[in-house]
Amino acid sequence: MDVLSDAVAAMRTGRPHSSRTVRTGPWGWRFPASKGAGFHVLTQGSAWLLHPDATPPVRLEPGDVVLLAHGSRHGLADDPATPLVEAATLPDGSWPTEPHRGPAGPADTLLLCGAYQVNRARAHPLFAELPPFLLVRTGRGGGHAEVRAAVELLGAELADPRPGSDAIVPSLLDVLLVHLIRTWWLTERADRTTGWSAALSDPAVAAALQAIHADPARPWTVEELGTRAGLSRAAFARRFTTLVGRPPLAYLTWWRMTTAGRLLRTDDTPLRTVAGRAGYSSEFAFAKAFKREYGVAPGQYRRRSSPEAPSR
Repeated sequence: MDVLSDAVAAMRTGRPHSSRTVRTGPWGWRFPASKGAGFHVLTQGSAWLLHPDATPPVRLEPGDVVLLAHGSRHGLADDPATPLVEAATLPDGSWPTEPHRGPAGPADTLLLCGAYQVNRARAHPLFAELPPFLLVRTGRGGGHAEVRAAVELLGAELADPRPGSDAIVPSLLDVLLVHLIRTWWLTERADRTTGWSAALSDPAVAAALQAIHADPARPWTVEELGTRAGLSRAAFARRFTTLVGRPPLAYLTWWRMTTAGRLLRTDDTPLRTVAGRAGYSSEFAFAKAFKREYGVAPGQYRRRSSPEAPSR
């Protein structure tokens, strides 16, 4: 996998969800802060985003997509002056399914809203650099054809669920998330001199990151990674640390443990196999390193992360 895909996979957990909502007349919702990442797509009508980091409120037009990567509290309304009511969500953060309605009328506002479950304890640092809210405008010649295509496909599936929709919708939601993050990166990379948007744009550092992510189990050395980057050992180490925020081998260890945690959380891969994929020939050495990183043994972490595990 490439680094951006890996970063998304590292943070995503569970199953994303979305809903199609039609509103007529005055309406306003207040969304509390959440552990996940939310999004709103306005496909018809008009709306206003009310966010602590948006002064004045932001007017949304058809084709606008808002990603709230950090689950910050916010409001959504037909008018900034409309009183807000708490958005009624289920325990997992999803919205109750509304009675099916046909095509929205000319006076209706049509929204696609949803959320992603996120493992913030091991979120990739690339994710941490995303803004409090990301607005991507795809209507009226706004560009971003890939985002617009994902939204159109998602809207069609939600408007007219058919056999296979339960498999298609989560996949489209993942596609939408990756396109939104890619859009942010493509916009930010020209203006950043440090951080992950700059790291992925730097040919030398990007080459080393790609090597680490392609084969995290390999016993990489700083000199080998520097060779991949086309730099001397010292020059590469300085450049990598400046852009990524940690030395090359420290990042390698962090990524190995993140990969191991994802394997333990998502399937029943034997511990010896997980250890090997994390670059450890000894299951004992892996367990020791894993406990140092996570505070619990691998087996205990797997049991806690199991969907069947009782909540505490």
